[in-house]
Amino acid sequence: MKEPEIHVGILSAERIDFTLNAPFRAEGQTVCGSQQVTAEGNRLRWNGKTYRELFFTPVTGEEASFSIHHVTIGIHFHWERKETQTFTGRLRFIAAEGKVTAVNQLPAEDYLTSVISSEMNAASPPEFLKAHAVISRSWLLAQISRQASDAYRVMYSGHSVASAENEYIRWYDHEDHTLFHVCADDHCQRYQGITKASTPAVKAAIEATRGEVLTYGGVICDARFSKCCGGATEVFSTCWEDKNYPYLRPVRDAAEPSPLPDLSREEEAEQWIRHAPDALCNTRDAHLLSVILNDYDRATTDFYRWRVTYAQEELSALICRKTGIDFGKILRLTAVERGKSGRICKLKITGSRRTAVIGKELEIRKALSATHLFSSAFVVDYGAEHDGAPETFTLTGAGWGHGVGLCQIGAAVMGERGYRYTDILLHYYKGATLSKLYE
Repeated sequence: MKEPEIHVGILSAERIDFTLNAPFRAEGQTVCGSQQVTAEGNRLRWNGKTYRELFFTPVTGEEASFSIHHVTIGIHFHWERKETQTFTGRLRFIAAEGKVTAVNQLPAEDYLTSVISSEMNAASPPEFLKAHAVISRSWLLAQISRQASDAYRVMYSGHSVASAENEYIRWYDHEDHTLFHVCADDHCQRYQGITKASTPAVKAAIEATRGEVLTYGGVICDARFSKCCGGATEVFSTCWEDKNYPYLRPVRDAAEPSPLPDLSREEEAEQWIRHAPDALCNTRDAHLLSVILNDYDRATTDFYRWRVTYAQEELSALICRKTGIDFGKILRLTAVERGKSGRICKLKITGSRRTAVIGKELEIRKALSATHLFSSAFVVDYGAEHDGAPETFTLTGAGWGHGVGLCQIGAAVMGERGYRYTDILLHYYKGATLSKLYE
């Protein structure tokens, strides 16, 4: 297998402003400097002419770069912001549905160099960087392989399910990317081109693991990962479609093998979440976190155990806005079903006007926060009642993210403690095998 070319969706908008920082070829001419592409229906306009799509190819090779302005990162998260980001490789513009989409096309290993620098701080422990290189490569190539199959296109033509009356189950994955392989934000993997300076350590991690992926039964692993599992990793079906993978089994995030309580049981989940059991990701090491997390992630410090309180009016308005359902006053939030890490995948919302069950994991997090709740592993305490409804709701929770696969904080702690990247990988992906796809 040859090293593949990756197509990354950077931005979709009615107008995209960008700067070519070196000479590029487009439509038979050499251009440089500030440029603008705008949408006109299902075509795009550039330099006074309309096109269905445009390619900008660097004239000077690897050193040429381009910058795209007003790129949104952390979409819908608490640290959402806009940046000017700089990239290497080819730039493609596609017109669709009244918008222009900018796509960066580049070799897989160059893409991964940026992902590792964008996902985590490039000063992270070297063995952790190697582990992340392998899982990012595995996840990427697994997605491309799935997208290429007819079965994938049929299976993922939709991802919303209303499984019963007053039950709304929705899961979010990467099936909506039809114009490119992956997007550049947390929805897929953070990719910020060369905006985040790569270091010799990142380049060494990519080179040391070049072409390496995790496989299970000869198939590339769908190697998911999240920021902090909260002490226990989750299974695939809690967050996405109703299937599971043997290498994504629940794991207690501890240095030594130890039993994990059945956190799908309410009493066990409550005991787990209300306490802070020892775990690799249960760290307050400020120095370690400073070299693991990028600046916008360091604003979040209570990722292992967290708490948020809502007033009745605030919560009822929030849920109405985010779900489109007027529940009236919120009376109870009840976990109907939990996954193996204690994350709720079906939540019953009981209101004075309406009662319904929502899921899965991310839909619950979206409904209970203006951005995203840190995780759906939470328990609820109710304040004093007024007119038959609680005045306040306090959510006590565990972890940051969906919790499936590798826990980035836990894996970084393992790297800091001297574990090899192969040990880190096999801790989180039980039964997987390290395989080399290309040189």
